[in-house]
Amino acid sequence: MSRKVLISFKIMPTSVECDFDKLKKDIEKKHAGSVENFKIESVAFGIKMLRALYVTEDTAGITDKLQEELEKIEQIESVECDSATLV
Repeated sequence: MSRKVLISFKIMPTSVECDFDKLKKDIEKKHAGSVENFKIESVAFGIKMLRALYVTEDTAGITDKLQEELEKIEQIESVECDSATLV
């Protein structure tokens, strides 16, 4: 039986005028089937970030692999994995 892992990423866009709908679509296109949920969160002074929750197979290095792929998306400035847990 394979185990699943829930991974949460904090994604900072390159601009405060980020089109979050387009960003979500770009992420879903790149990681179809793995993205469970998105949430836009306020950081400070009108700056917002996107939280992306993934549910995927628990394989070695999956968190780093997903993070590297996210960092390649045009509208993303930085990505941080802030939690990972078995489900």
